Amino acid sequence: MQSSSHLFPVALISAERRGDLIEDVYRLKPGNSMDFTVELAVTRLGLVADPDVRGVPVILLHGSFSNRRFWYSPKGIGLGAYLARAGYDVWIPEMRGHGLSARNEAYRHNRVADYARYDLPAIAAFVAEQSGQTPHWIGHSMGGTTLAAALGGHYIGVDQVASAALFGSQITRSYWPLKVPPMQWGARLLLKRFEHVSGPRFKRGPEDEPMGVVLENMRWHGLFGRFGDKKEDWWSGLRHVQVPLLCVAGAGDHQDPEWACRELFEQFGSPDKTFLSLGRAHDFSEDFGHVQMLVSKAAQAQVWPRVADWLSRNVPQAQAESTLNVSLTS
Repeated sequence: MQSSSHLFPVALISAERRGDLIEDVYRLKPGNSMDFTVELAVTRLGLVADPDVRGVPVILLHGSFSNRRFWYSPKGIGLGAYLARAGYDVWIPEMRGHGLSARNEAYRHNRVADYARYDLPAIAAFVAEQSGQTPHWIGHSMGGTTLAAALGGHYIGVDQVASAALFGSQITRSYWPLKVPPMQWGARLLLKRFEHVSGPRFKRGPEDEPMGVVLENMRWHGLFGRFGDKKEDWWSGLRHVQVPLLCVAGAGDHQDPEWACRELFEQFGSPDKTFLSLGRAHDFSEDFGHVQMLVSKAAQAQVWPRVADWLSRNVPQAQAESTLNVSLTS
């Protein structure tokens, strides 16, 4: 079968019409890590009315225990569908073992470090090849954390990121039991027996998370932990990141609280950065929670338009006019 890319093997595995939207699903086999069984599903959303017109590309990264459906439902509702209808070229990857991405051979050992070092650069290269433009990135929760890791580790750079938006993402919230070495050692010894944490069983979401991600998070929050891997200090690397940045926190988010999201925001060195708190104190109708900040009727009315405004601010004028024309004619 002929590849859909000149970069590495890519196959179009599904092409469906979802109402006024086109849903094309690609399977990428980058072969750029030690585990050559890694396959990534990347979904593109476009308009039926203009199937060959490519707007400004936007990559949406889901969080933990989630998949592409966080960004758009089978009925075509969600931020991904909203942006596609606004004329953007929307791309939604699913991390290893999530959604349509098969579990790789070393699934239990998957880490954010692997996503940031290997998967996001491959996704960036593929989207840029297909669209001919530098993509914008939006990440929710661990999706935003992964994007921060890729930026802080310099695995992707300004030539691959037109702008970055992080929703409900942080890495400095402390969990005091993990600061006590014997307690962390005991927890790690217990957890290593398992392959994954079940999202459905613990009512965290529709997907499982590999144990490697859990153990990695424990190391970050340990007594002498840091946001990085054995070789790279991603936290320090964020000071050198210069891409336009939007960080959004929910005033009612107890999982990734506003103060911690702001600490991540402050660490970025970009001169063009904006922090947005979604709460009544800032003229929103409610104090948005971790999921509700992007998936709710209130978010549809109050948050999604702000995302589109942010993107339009960071699009060159010629591209903005092209995207606007697509939106007006759809």
